[in-house]
Amino acid sequence: MFMHNKRLMYTVRVSEPNPALASLMLEQFGGPQGELAAAMRYFTQGIADEDPGRKDMLIDIATEELSHLEVIGSIVAMLTKGTKGKLAEGADATADLYANITQGNGSHTLQILYGGGPSLVNSAGQLWNAGYIDSIGEPTADLRSNIAAESRAKIIYERLINVTDDPGVKDALTFLMTREIAHQKSFEKALYAIENNFPPGKLPGHPEYANKYYNMSQGPGDMRGPWNQGEQWEFVEQRHDQQAVDGGDGNATVRLAAEEMAAIEKVSQRTMSRPDSNPTTGADLGAGPGAGKVKQV
Repeated sequence: MFMHNKRLMYTVRVSEPNPALASLMLEQFGGPQGELAAAMRYFTQGIADEDPGRKDMLIDIATEELSHLEVIGSIVAMLTKGTKGKLAEGADATADLYANITQGNGSHTLQILYGGGPSLVNSAGQLWNAGYIDSIGEPTADLRSNIAAESRAKIIYERLINVTDDPGVKDALTFLMTREIAHQKSFEKALYAIENNFPPGKLPGHPEYANKYYNMSQGPGDMRGPWNQGEQWEFVEQRHDQQAVDGGDGNATVRLAAEEMAAIEKVSQRTMSRPDSNPTTGADLGAGPGAGKVKQV
């Protein structure tokens, strides 16, 4: 059950309207790294989690993310408020009104289509969708995904802070960015509170392959580091050791019934290519400059 408090979690003080900046702010309202996506991700995880401690944490953070959605939405609403009134009432001359709403970066879409209110789109106008929620129902995997999501959201907030000189907007964005750090800490602690948290899931990996590093991209730029050297790793560089690593012949096979094999043989014979033929093709007949070598007709 949710109860709404009319006071924002953090006070929003916008110095002056700026529709173009408002459009950028939508990235954290209806974007993939935004507050609604975060709230829905953690809320659905929390409902399904069987651990009472994680459930409580996830629901707490999901609810806080909804309050962050309200903060960022209020920033958008304040940044568009002046133009919104002029647009609704037709208060300016046509040219002046057009200049007000076409300040770049989709601000005209925000004003005309959504009336200046915060809309569930990202800064490019892409509609919010549930595909942003990447939960998989395994706590050790979901917590790692949550950590990454908070990290990405922090970077978006950093970028938004860097594109505005409005001190009130910067202040509110800094608060929201800082809470991403706090949430990441909580998720990190929750992950490592699970005694066996790696690898994710229940089934163990095959020990023969768990410590191998295959150097598949060879040439200038080859680097060694803790990701592929040391006592944890067996570095496999020879090409012949990178193929058919199971000891087989490296071919794909399937066991078929007799009637299935007969059907495959018929298909193979009917569609067989003749390597000794060189038929005249449409490319030969219509060949012109730049066609390369073609059959002389």
